[in-house]
Amino acid sequence: MNRREFSSLIGASAGAAALLNAVPAAAQGAPVEGKQFQRIEPAQPTTPGKIEVLEFFSYACPHCAAFEPVLEPWSKKLPADVVFRRVPVPFLVAAENFQRTYYALESLGLVDTMQRKIFTAVHADRLRLETPNDVAALVTKNGGDANKFLDAMKSFGVVNGATRAKKLTADYKIDSVPTLAVQGRYTTSPADAGGAEQALAVVDFLIQRARKG
Repeated sequence: MNRREFSSLIGASAGAAALLNAVPAAAQGAPVEGKQFQRIEPAQPTTPGKIEVLEFFSYACPHCAAFEPVLEPWSKKLPADVVFRRVPVPFLVAAENFQRTYYALESLGLVDTMQRKIFTAVHADRLRLETPNDVAALVTKNGGDANKFLDAMKSFGVVNGATRAKKLTADYKIDSVPTLAVQGRYTTSPADAGGAEQALAVVDFLIQRARKG
């Protein structure tokens, strides 16, 4: 989802899963540059000694919500030489709050517990998580500590994380989500690849390419 599409698609989250998987892969065989994936120019620096995969996302994006149930189990099975990181983007609704929310959850070790629950709250339950207190109430409902969460939201590490995320989004020229970047060299997405599972197959292909240098 890009910035311009959001206003017309904000009410379409119920159909997002179908949209992600509605289009078949464009071609059989190896993914094709310029079709299933794009080259990043210029290439971006990455985590030393690892193959880096980034997911640019927003809690406000229905396509990201639909992608998460496919992405999460895939990310848990990555080999030891691959590092996966999420990057919350600085656009779409409540961007600053959602960026800090992600990094606060990360600092408290709550991403695995809360990631899909936040998507569900926004896109299924229609909760307006526009303030730290809104999110803190949801964290409390799911067994977390609201005060610790609110303290984390104001911490230097979380504020700095949001600042870095803004820079990464700009450096990678990201204007739609979900987008996956591999080793600072390539991007793909469910829209490019023809579906959620297809996008992850493209990422697997690009990981192999990065491993070969």
